[in-house]
Amino acid sequence: MTKKAKADFVLKKLEELYPKVPIPLQHSNPFTLLVAVVLSAQCTDKRVNEITPILFGRAGDVYEMAKLQVEDIKEIIRPCGLSKAKSKGISGLSNIIVEKHSGRVPDSFRELEELPSVGHKTASVVMSQAFGRPAFPVDTHIHRLIYRWGLSNGKNVVQTERDCKKLFPEDKWNKLHLQIIYFGREHCPARGHNPATCPICSVVGRKSL
Repeated sequence: MTKKAKADFVLKKLEELYPKVPIPLQHSNPFTLLVAVVLSAQCTDKRVNEITPILFGRAGDVYEMAKLQVEDIKEIIRPCGLSKAKSKGISGLSNIIVEKHSGRVPDSFRELEELPSVGHKTASVVMSQAFGRPAFPVDTHIHRLIYRWGLSNGKNVVQTERDCKKLFPEDKWNKLHLQIIYFGREHCPARGHNPATCPICSVVGRKSL
C-alpha cells in the first residue's frame, strides 16, 4: 500500500470514528488557550484543565496575568510540573502581549514563536484552535502514530509535520491532528498496544510494531 493510500485510509477511518472532535484544553479565548498549551508540556490535558480554572480565577485576562508575581503563578501551576520554567514563560509572554501587542495574542507563527515558552508546536495549536488557520501540530503522540502507520520515517517531529502536510489535504489539518490524538488515547497507546486489533494499525501499521 502506498503512503497516499495509507493516508486516505487513515483519514477515512478517523472521520468515521471521530466526526466531531472537541478541543481537549478548556479555554475561553486565545490567551487562555495559549497559557493552557504552555502548561500542557509534559502534563496531561486532564491535569491542565484542573489547574487553569484556579489560575484564571486569579488572573482572568492577560493584563491581570502580567501583574501577577512569577512566584504566585509558580505556586498555582506546580501540579503541572516544570513550574519554574512555565511560570517565567507565562509571566514573560503576558507582559510582551500587553506591551507589544496591545493585549491581543498575535495571530502569526513568527510573532507567536517570539514569545517565551512558545515553540512551533504550541504556536501551531494556537493558530489552529484559536484562529482557525491551517496548521498541523505534531506532539510526541502524533509523531509516534504517524511513524507506526508508516507515513513518516520517525526521524523527528519536524519531518513528521512536513510529511503530514504533504499527505493530507490542508483543509483537514486542524481537525485531523485532534482526531489522531483521540485515536491514540483510545485505540493506539504507546504501551500494551495490539496492532492486530487496532482499527488502523491492523490495516496500515508497520509489521514490527
